Amino acid sequence: MSTPNGGAATRLRSLHVPGHPLVLPNAWDAASARAVVAAGFPVVATGSAAVARALGYDDGENTPVAEMLAAVARITRAVPVPVTADMERGYGLPPAELAERVAEAGAVGVNLEDSDPRTGELIDPTKQEDFLAAVRAADPTLVINARADTFIHGTGTPEARLAEAVDRGRRYIRAGADCVYPILATDPTAIATLVTEIAAPVNVYLAQGMPTIPDLATLGVARISFGGSLHTATQTYLTSLLTAIASNGAPDGWSRRDKQE
Repeated sequence: MSTPNGGAATRLRSLHVPGHPLVLPNAWDAASARAVVAAGFPVVATGSAAVARALGYDDGENTPVAEMLAAVARITRAVPVPVTADMERGYGLPPAELAERVAEAGAVGVNLEDSDPRTGELIDPTKQEDFLAAVRAADPTLVINARADTFIHGTGTPEARLAEAVDRGRRYIRAGADCVYPILATDPTAIATLVTEIAAPVNVYLAQGMPTIPDLATLGVARISFGGSLHTATQTYLTSLLTAIASNGAPDGWSRRDKQE
């Protein structure tokens, strides 16, 4: 397929450096994407949960794929930097069509998870390998971030989930993924093991209580995401403003009287 955004894809891929992580405060619309760029970040990543909520849907591939891709396209048109799109597990599109439509939306990277968004059931790793390999064959330039969901939906001991995440990560890299995303891996020792054993760029979700960004860099992490947390925080702040308006007529500090005082 044609890859008109190859230069942006090369730029995005080059920023996945173990020990010098690409930090991605996930955006959900053109305004939040522009804010990310204005703050100095070199890439915009969408977050499926945040985009879905902004469009009026629940996460878990409940957003019609055309609406999700239209949201991605609005973001890519609004910013001058590479955009990577969270496409859950592909919204049921065949791999070649998925790759083509992501490229048509202007994104040069894609986040793909290995569990069923509707049931949470982990996909057989061989089946996921084949899926990722087909996406890679369809677009050799696309930057693929392969999510491994064993820490969310796996079973067994923490050690067993870690071992499965390593196995899946190795498989996905062999299938052509550029980066592995063992989402909700939070323990520093486990993260260090993932980095060492997968021996490829590793993406970590930065949740509250996690090691700091410098600490994650020391562990060898290559990419750090915020998922839907920034959108959640924004909505929480909005709720506080609305509550203040409903009770006081204006948030603290907004009225002329407040300013005079």
